Amino acid sequence: MLRGASAEALAELTKQVEGASSAATLADQATLGEQLFGVVAVLRGDAALRRALTDNSVEGDSKAGLAKAVFGSAAGDTAVALVADAASRRWTGTRDLADVLERLAVIVTVRSAGAKGKQVGDELFAVGRFLDANPELRSALSDLTRSAGDRSALVTGLMSGQLQPATETLVVQAISRGLGRVDSALNEFLDVAAEALEETVVTVHTATELSEADQQRLSDSLSRQYSTTVQLHVVLDPSLIGGLRVEIGDDVIDGSVSSRLDDARRRIAG
Repeated sequence: MLRGASAEALAELTKQVEGASSAATLADQATLGEQLFGVVAVLRGDAALRRALTDNSVEGDSKAGLAKAVFGSAAGDTAVALVADAASRRWTGTRDLADVLERLAVIVTVRSAGAKGKQVGDELFAVGRFLDANPELRSALSDLTRSAGDRSALVTGLMSGQLQPATETLVVQAISRGLGRVDSALNEFLDVAAEALEETVVTVHTATELSEADQQRLSDSLSRQYSTTVQLHVVLDPSLIGGLRVEIGDDVIDGSVSSRLDDARRRIAG
């Protein structure tokens, strides 16, 4: 969770990148996302550079100049200007700059899908579920003794032709970032993707298939209740026996039969 100056920087830079991406072609947005991810990889791999660009005792113009000198020949004008602006700001922690730039990269990558942006969220969720169902593959993706390219190929090879280019970019980045579990990274990207589309991710666990009509009614109801557009993802879970468990943000609405049985057992035991 970003705090203080870093949270302020995120808010201002998000507005900036959204404005820049609105005026750019989809191809240019995709390129900007890839270049920002490249900058993030460099920052996470170079602690000295990371500290230099987030040192609040140094003038912002000096830090911006350093960012331009380092990345000027490796990225386009839009990416370099954005990174230089980010470096010129104050930061609460040295890692926050890379985290914010990664978030911006996810936003423009999702936007590069254009009208298929929602499909990117659906595909990220599907990849996450696929990894949940294949723990050996999930473990292999977290094995840092393998190269990033090798780990990425394990998934992209299996799903060749099934993912939007934007989704594939995000999956590759989630695998190659080398921070924590891949499924956690995918969930982070999924949340940012929903925010970029001004939606809220809702995960519905159900014991039986929900018809499209049922999903639409549930989506409409939650949208009204939370005053937001929801991105609904359905997970089949026979252990619930019946009913639904709905997860939206930090809220959990558990109306499953298994939950009611557990409550009954606790009351009897008590």
